[in-house]
Amino acid sequence: MGVTLLRSIFGLCAVSSSSRVTDSYCSTKSYLRRRRTSASKQRLTEIKSVTSTPPPPSRGIRRRRKNKDENVVHNPYSKMEMARPDLRKSLLDFLEEARDFVGDGGGPPRWFSPLECRAQAPNSPLLLFLPGIDGTGLGLIRHHKKLGEIFDIWCLHIPVSDRTPFKDLVKLIERTVKSENYRFPNRPIYLVGESIGACLALDVAARNPNVDLALILVNPATHVNNFMSKPLLRMLNVLPDGIPTLWEDVFGFKQGAPLTGILEALSNEFSVQRMGGVGGGMLRDLFAVSANLPTLSRMFSKDTLLWKLEMLKSAIASVNSHIYSVKAETLILPSGRDQWLLNEEDIVRYSRTLPNCIVRKLDDNGQFPLLEDNLDLATIIKLTCFYRRGKSHDYVSDYIKPTPFELQQLLDEHRLLMDAISPVMLSTLEDGLLLKERNIHMRGLTHPMVFMYIQDSLVDPKMFDKYKLMGGVPVSNMNFYKLLREKAHVLLYPGGVREALHRKGEEYKLFWPEQSEFVRVASKFGAKIVPFGVVGEDDIFNIVLDSNDQRNIPILKDLMEKATKDAGNLREGDESELGNQDCYIPGLVPKIPGRFYYYFGKPIDLAGKEKELKDKEKAQEVYLQAKSEVEQCIAYLKMKRECDPYRQLLPRMMYQASHGWSCEIPTFDL
Repeated sequence: MGVTLLRSIFGLCAVSSSSRVTDSYCSTKSYLRRRRTSASKQRLTEIKSVTSTPPPPSRGIRRRRKNKDENVVHNPYSKMEMARPDLRKSLLDFLEEARDFVGDGGGPPRWFSPLECRAQAPNSPLLLFLPGIDGTGLGLIRHHKKLGEIFDIWCLHIPVSDRTPFKDLVKLIERTVKSENYRFPNRPIYLVGESIGACLALDVAARNPNVDLALILVNPATHVNNFMSKPLLRMLNVLPDGIPTLWEDVFGFKQGAPLTGILEALSNEFSVQRMGGVGGGMLRDLFAVSANLPTLSRMFSKDTLLWKLEMLKSAIASVNSHIYSVKAETLILPSGRDQWLLNEEDIVRYSRTLPNCIVRKLDDNGQFPLLEDNLDLATIIKLTCFYRRGKSHDYVSDYIKPTPFELQQLLDEHRLLMDAISPVMLSTLEDGLLLKERNIHMRGLTHPMVFMYIQDSLVDPKMFDKYKLMGGVPVSNMNFYKLLREKAHVLLYPGGVREALHRKGEEYKLFWPEQSEFVRVASKFGAKIVPFGVVGEDDIFNIVLDSNDQRNIPILKDLMEKATKDAGNLREGDESELGNQDCYIPGLVPKIPGRFYYYFGKPIDLAGKEKELKDKEKAQEVYLQAKSEVEQCIAYLKMKRECDPYRQLLPRMMYQASHGWSCEIPTFDL
């Protein structure tokens, strides 16, 4: 979809609410001041600072000021994870804090709320964490800070010496769920369960179908691998009861002992040095585990392990008998490298049995994914649109902006593409400022297929992650209205799928609807329409198999028809060419990358024209004006790029080799 994304922005309009724009932006003069930005580094900086750069000053003041724009709607979650994720808590922190939990003297199971989670935003939903086999309730320790800003987090602690049966644990959780649902009936309750905790979550949901629950099941225990469990049980039965004492007395692994102190120092050294890569992380975790063997030996004593394994069997049996009663929406996160409690066939069965179920496989994770460095639960919740504060997910109001690190990750994934196409940006604004300088975060209206999870789909939903992370919204008149009402800046694709998945020879042809569908809605909010065009697609690939070609190949025809049926036709009944919305993957032959050119046209200000544009003819005039501006932008770029001496990759590489790889590459004369 990266190519489709680049193609789909040809001939689009950006619509923004005028109350979010500074005076200098509102008063664009007739002359043009173009700004050239082509170096990939400059482009990266522009995107990365979207959520942190202050808005530009008003007209007449050249020096940038830091005073706050009161009209900007600020994201309540914008402070999340300002630092790198390697500054979050680690496995060593988990083991050190578990030391206090293991030696807490027992008692019944109970709830606690981590101190890092005390800064949640208003109206945050409740999240109940149900632990795995460790029972400490600290399984989310690496995620406390980030999740704690969007959830009210309670964690269940089950002491090592506790022997509460599975069914009684279910009742304990159920009492809490019912109590909180009674106190806040309009607030959803999230149950995040790991391994055995996932079984608890499913049983609670089965017993409470009328409570608004959302389940996140991490590595759910779906079966017991007898090939591995039977030898473990035999070994546990022959081991002496005092294993924790043996570890301490025979091997010297006592808390405070010299050997333990050395291992702790090595683990801390690896954490302080922030050793990257798999090797550094593995060594750090190895030293952390070695330094805390006494804690682990008490956490997983012989009696406790035997009890947990028996409870696991009863938990799986209970879940399998109640699974058809679960009505809650579910997100299942199975690990790709867990062969202990996970069965892929069971996951497929769960996904087909549970309503509104999403399965997102963690390909590179093992037995304890929540404690591994490469998993960010808050990011996964964003990418699956699984966060909500009401009865259902609202793509407008429940959206959480990406953190600086998430943006950087996204940019790193596309760094090679940005370097290859070396984009040129041309602005007709008086000061030449673009999105970065104006602190503008665009919300794109996107085809609903981006948000669909279809069983046995040929397309991996992860390929659409970038659109969800950056605030994509399913295209509809209502969502367009809600975005403008929230003073958002909106990205429109009037040509939709037909224009994005075009055929041979249609690279720069617009397929806009005949009627002005968005002008009158935009006028209600005094918005500005910013037409712009992009060219460069034909410099990176050739289309060799379009929809017409694939219809003549039986296998490809069947695949295209299935994809079109699954995606749905938003223009069904439209007899024009726009109604021919075939969904398919075009056959492409790549070229040596050329260059992309963006041209932002003169804004069309609709402020104060609401009454005037109620007249369909007047609205149609504005609509045609916008379309004409886009066509002129494209025509201008197609003409001027012929004069760009750095249009091809080799001249650009030679220029950077002589002037520095971070330099801005020139373009055609303006």
